Amino acid sequence: MSDIRILYIEDNPENRLLVRRVLEAEGYTVFEAVDGPSGLESARETDPDLILLDISLPEMDGYTLAERFQDMAELEAVPVLAVTANVMKGDRERTLAAGCNGYIAKPIDIDRLPRQIERALRKSRQG
Repeated sequence: MSDIRILYIEDNPENRLLVRRVLEAEGYTVFEAVDGPSGLESARETDPDLILLDISLPEMDGYTLAERFQDMAELEAVPVLAVTANVMKGDRERTLAAGCNGYIAKPIDIDRLPRQIERALRKSRQG
């Protein structure tokens, strides 16, 4: 079994359940947070190997959260993948500019998700 820890910050319970089921079936340990403030706290507490970050969050949006993660030394090497329905021209660039390392469009393709996660983890390990 994998000892990879993934933090998924998402306010929609159905999305959290879907992603948790898919990733746990792949052997990942999944931690969840429902908004920006709890996402920051969970990132500090869980020492994640990867963060999946919904962009449209209550209280603090994903762009702001991604920027905050960049200021946290303990998360310096942790890849952050934006998970969002914002797929208009410029949205991908905005997520990358905020500090995300990648972009997963909603609705989430559950067949592609494990490969997207593995690719991001592999890239982060290569430096």
